Amino acid sequence: MPELPEVEAARRAIEENCLGKKIKRAIIANDSKVIEGVSSVDFESALLGKTIVSAHRKGKNLWLHLDSPPFPSFQFGMAGAIYIKGVAVTKYKRSAVKDNDEWPSKYSKFFVELDDGLELSFTDKRRFARVRLLKDPTSVPPISELGPDALFEPMTINEFTDSLSKKKIGIKALLLDQSYISGIGNWIADEVLYQARIHPLQICSSLSKENCATLHNCIKEVIEKAVEVGADSSQFPSNWIFHSREKKPGKAFVDGKKIDFINAGGRTSAYVPELQKLSGTVATKAAGKPTKQASKKKGGDEAEDNDDDEDGVGDEPTNEEEESTKITKPKKGGNPRGRGRKPPMKRKAKESDDDDDDDDSGGNNDGSSEEDDEDLTEKGRKVKTNTSNKQAKTVKTSKRPVSSQDGKKPKRAK
Repeated sequence: MPELPEVEAARRAIEENCLGKKIKRAIIANDSKVIEGVSSVDFESALLGKTIVSAHRKGKNLWLHLDSPPFPSFQFGMAGAIYIKGVAVTKYKRSAVKDNDEWPSKYSKFFVELDDGLELSFTDKRRFARVRLLKDPTSVPPISELGPDALFEPMTINEFTDSLSKKKIGIKALLLDQSYISGIGNWIADEVLYQARIHPLQICSSLSKENCATLHNCIKEVIEKAVEVGADSSQFPSNWIFHSREKKPGKAFVDGKKIDFINAGGRTSAYVPELQKLSGTVATKAAGKPTKQASKKKGGDEAEDNDDDEDGVGDEPTNEEEESTKITKPKKGGNPRGRGRKPPMKRKAKESDDDDDDDDSGGNNDGSSEEDDEDLTEKGRKVKTNTSNKQAKTVKTSKRPVSSQDGKKPKRAK
């Protein structure tokens, strides 16, 4: 979050309340992590006296067209939100401003006052958003790298079906790829796949024409409905999985059917096993492992904790079939004589398993960390060193004559 409907609601609010008005005051936060490529002073001076001509959106990005360039653009990230003082704009889980909070909010990154007194603010509590000042926002990343907008530029059914037939990756991973379709994030992908009765890990090329047509229709219906109600989730249909996808495993149900949580496309994904069956060659390989990882999830907020990566166009979608069959093997070339190599190898194999688990959880750490990895590596070195020292001592000792009751010579150290 936010996804296409939330950003579209913000665009429409600006369009309805701010067009044709001149910017008479501007306050840009001194936050180089969010305000990208320009100082706050230069940003402010570039806005003053300009008139807002129109508001545009592609995918999860929004920009204001002024009467002359450059133009401010907004990549919403995980918690970016547009607020207009005195105007109801859709609020969602991670937006920061409440009606009784200070104004402008302490989380405001972009604030302008218009010539009629109306005030507009873009806030970002978690600082994953990006606000830029660009001569042509559509000609540079991230907007230039986006695929067709899911609302404004939908593929035809034939185009959609043909494109899916050529993709050898999981369907949810593809839907999250902003270079394929822009605007679909984690909750929309879960919703359309549930409505279409398609498993999130189903390989795209294995989908039937009927599956493709149903999914195409569900994408259209879910997005249009969410936009129609201004992205107000309280008005989403009661039979949507959306309302239960953040509940804890074992307590999440939709229409009386249990919701399970797995990893698909690097994201925590809600689906209904009874209705969304995994078929084909990946069915036996990919079904069990993600469910095991899901048992580690606490549900709730973790379902959305990775939403920031939805905005990353460059992320390669995961090949679920390859991931499901990947086996970690110990490296070859170890010391054939030294027994000190064995403990590190065992630790490394375990370490690799932990890494795979982390990958399956979309970056959420389920008990391992880089520090843990370093500790394991260091322990491996100590084991090797200690063993080598023992071997050296044994060899040195064996050179001295040693008597024994049976008169046998001591064995050479191996």
